[in-house]
Amino acid sequence: MWLVGAGPGDPELLTLKAARLIAEADVVLHDRLVSPEILALARPDADLIDVGKRPGGSHTQGVLNELLVLHARSGRRVVRLKGGDPFLFGRGGEEVEVLAEAGIECGIVPGISSSLAGPAAAGIPVTHRQVARAVTIVTGHEATDSDPVDWSAVGRLGGTLVVLMGIERRAAIVTKLVDAGLAADTPAAVVMHATTPRQRIWTGRLEQLPEADVESPAVMVIGAVATFAHDAAALVAAHTLPLDG
Repeated sequence: MWLVGAGPGDPELLTLKAARLIAEADVVLHDRLVSPEILALARPDADLIDVGKRPGGSHTQGVLNELLVLHARSGRRVVRLKGGDPFLFGRGGEEVEVLAEAGIECGIVPGISSSLAGPAAAGIPVTHRQVARAVTIVTGHEATDSDPVDWSAVGRLGGTLVVLMGIERRAAIVTKLVDAGLAADTPAAVVMHATTPRQRIWTGRLEQLPEADVESPAVMVIGAVATFAHDAAALVAAHTLPLDG
């Protein structure tokens, strides 16, 4: 049994080990956002099982845990394929615990997280010696009164703030950050569908985020480094030479 990070979307950003394990698997239990190009690396006869969570209805984590144990005990080669890195807001740690309790060994293959790859694909360095010497990565999945993230503390940290899974709750996030003292005109950027042909970038000020034309999946970047944003992926693609060139 392997827990594998699928990276931010571009199949060329998979690790070699991840690509090999996907190609060898009998069963691939994958998240909703794993790209079709990555799933195409699996064998034609492999069972591809979508276990991704969706607004309004999806597998619960409990059901997913049962599926993991069931398939792992089948004697087949099983890959649990998770977007980005499996241990960054992906419940990978919980799934490994469930497997361990069931007496099932699980190997871990790290993946490139969209928290870093998304900004990089937009030309944004999350740290920069002149403007940002620290980066904070948080999930915006909650952003409610019961949210475990202390947004007032986050708003005072300085440096770069990267928010994953926060698009739907961006208005609440902005309110919490401004209430914490973060300037409303702080530069902000949103990188959508990062590293894929659908990549799109929005830039503006923190106060403009609630009304911005943005969509999921996306990474929000808040801080001075957001002013560096440009379509780095397109620039690189346009100047990439063939390997034999």
